[in-house]
Parts: sequence; structure tokens; C-alpha cells
Amino acid sequence: MTNPVTTTQHGGTIPAQPGPRDVTDAALARTGGSMEPRTGGTGAQASVIPGAGPAAPRPGERATLRLRETGDDEPARYAPEWLQLREPADAAARSYDLLDPLRIRLANLPGRADGLVIHDIGCGTGSMGRWLAPHLDGAQHWVLHDRDPYLLHFAAVASPRSAADGSHVTVETRRGDVARITADALSGASLVTASALLDVLTREEIGALAAACAGAGCPALLTLSVAGRVELTAPHPLDQEITEAFNAHQRRGDLLGPDAVTVAAEAFAEHGATVRLNPSPWRLGPGDEALIEQWLRGWVGAAVEERPDLTARADGYLTERLEACAAGELRVVVHHSDLLALCRPAGGAA
Repeated sequence: MTNPVTTTQHGGTIPAQPGPRDVTDAALARTGGSMEPRTGGTGAQASVIPGAGPAAPRPGERATLRLRETGDDEPARYAPEWLQLREPADAAARSYDLLDPLRIRLANLPGRADGLVIHDIGCGTGSMGRWLAPHLDGAQHWVLHDRDPYLLHFAAVASPRSAADGSHVTVETRRGDVARITADALSGASLVTASALLDVLTREEIGALAAACAGAGCPALLTLSVAGRVELTAPHPLDQEITEAFNAHQRRGDLLGPDAVTVAAEAFAEHGATVRLNPSPWRLGPGDEALIEQWLRGWVGAAVEERPDLTARADGYLTERLEACAAGELRVVVHHSDLLALCRPAGGAA
């Protein structure tokens, strides 16, 4: 991480996170173009928000989150409105059972009297901090890492103000390649967090992240990694085929997709960390129609991009599922896994 650092401290009311219309209007002003993805192919791709599924940007559009230095032609990954749409489901899904062992470790870390230093890798709009900071006692300083200054802005202005016991929470943003975190970058860290990140990393990048945390002697809480399993009611004959095609899409190139959490658990264990895995499924139903619709379009769209031969059947499938969603009849369980790795503190203490 070599890019300039911006520090933000909040002394008043936390600004509300922008709604979808606010985000879109701001993006249009900055890009001079539309954020709506290009239409074509299956209906799943016609109106999917970048991040919910594959979406091809129009000429002149900027990408949102970039994990690596891969050139200017990388397609958009996560639009702010997608991150906002999924935030309540993410917060409800994360494993609370991992908080107690995490609190115990943090309470015994050297230097705790000066407060916690928490690095949030690939922070997006900062949803992890908004969820976790109010569950931890003591002063906290969050270091938010992302490649996109636009997302970092939202993460900073909507960051939490207070810890569980009322202690102050401050925020610092660092723009850089989140796939290249090193032990030096994490020097002095009390904790590393990430949300929905592992599955878009390679084996080498996960190994580097585990080595960095182990080298810095800090625990890691890595939440909401896709598990490759989905349940929809009522069951449909095409469910499994769509799931398998989507999982294959997630594994494109060297990315690990649904294999990531297992690889991460092994990587941390190889560095001597104690690793715990807990399920963290989205459980969506009536009242979650907007999220279900976008998830469905992205899920089916990725499957069709992987297997174009599914297009005709997938269009009918998507139409049927969207009608059930609009009628409030569709329930979806999207399985994820949370990982807590308790690395040995620096100096070799237990």
C-alpha cells in the first residue's frame, strides 16, 4: 500500500449512506454516462446491478472495485447500490458465534490499552465496520482498504462513531491493491476483516493474506464467502444446473469461488492459526424482493455467461422465479461461510 492516506474523524451525526438514486445520480455526474449495464442475451443481464452478476459497462463507464492492477478494461465489479442493497442481509447472516472467541483474543492482545487497530480489506462502502464496531468494546481505529476512491468516500462518511461501550471510533482510508496486503502493511494491527472477498481471490492471494496476518500476529475475521449452495422454494428442475454453472463461473481463471473458504482455512492453519468456520446464510423472503430480484438476475446471468446453451431455458426459469418473487412467494437461502483465524500474536505468545 503506497498510495496517499486520508484520515477522517467523526464528531457529529453519521451521514446516512446514500440510497440507490443518490448513488446513481452521483455516479452519472462523475462518469458522464449511465450505470445501467448493457442489455442483450438472457433477461438476467438486462438490468442487473454490477456486483450482483456479470454486467458489461457501456463505453466510457468506469469500473467500480478493482482488486488488482489489470488495466482499464476490467469490467465493473461492485456498484455502491448493490453493496447497500445487500447490507441488511449481510448483517443478519454474519456469524455472531464467532464474536466471543474474537473478543477474548482482542482483550488479551498486547497494546490493547491504546485501542484496537482494525484493517478492513476490500471494504467497499464500509458495511463490515458498521456491523462489527458496535459489537466490540474499546477505542477503535479502522483502516479501510479499497482500490476505488468512490467507495472509500462512502465508507468514510458512513463509518460508525462509537464502539459497544461508547468509546470513540476513527477511520482512515487507504487506496491500493487489496490483493497485495503484506505483514508490513499490517504492522500494529489488532484485527483484519473482510466481507465477501475470499471467493474473488486466487490461491496465491489467499496464501499471501494468511501469511500477512500470521506475520503481523493478528487474527482475521473473513465473512460471507460463497459456499456454492442455494435453496429456492418451491424446488425447480433447473435449480441444480443453474447452481453448477454459476459455481463454474465463480471459478473462472484462477479464482477460487466456493472453494475459497476451505483453501483459506488450510492456509491459516499452515501458519499455526486456530481456525473456526461457521455458516452465514442469507435467508431471504417476503420483504426482500429487491435483493432477491437482483440476486436472481445476477445468479442466472452468470450461469448463462458460463453456459450459453442454458439461455432459452434460463429465460423461462428466470421469468417464473421473478413472478414468484414479485408475488411474495419466493424464499431463498444463499449459503455462505464465515472464518475466524486466531493467529499467534507477534512474539510467539499463545
